[in-house]
Amino acid sequence: QVQLVESGGGLVQFGGSLRLSCVASGSIFSVNTMGWYRQAPGKQRELVATVSRGAATTYADSVKGRFTISRDNDKNTVYLQMNSLKPEDTAVYYCNARLRRREQWPEMNYWGQGTQVTVSS
Repeated sequence: QVQLVESGGGLVQFGGSLRLSCVASGSIFSVNTMGWYRQAPGKQRELVATVSRGAATTYADSVKGRFTISRDNDKNTVYLQMNSLKPEDTAVYYCNARLRRREQWPEMNYWGQGTQVTVSS
């Protein structure tokens, strides 16, 4: 079994900051790319940011310069530092990890249960 558990969501005012964390645990051989996605009411889930095992990052244009993704490979943990938050950042944020459970097994995508981020104007 593999679990991804997010934490750090909540309610924050316009211009505020939040830091999300996600820990991957269970039977894991290696973790490749980790990332954050979000889904606002009535909208499709969208990519926010990803980070490779080697720390290469990608960001959605809407969050560049405001959000920073990072990871701790020893702890199988990914973080999302969110600054200068706007009401349009309100969404459920989901953690994603592409990982291998056994050395000879193929990589698969796993998702967390989501954490709510609400930004008030």
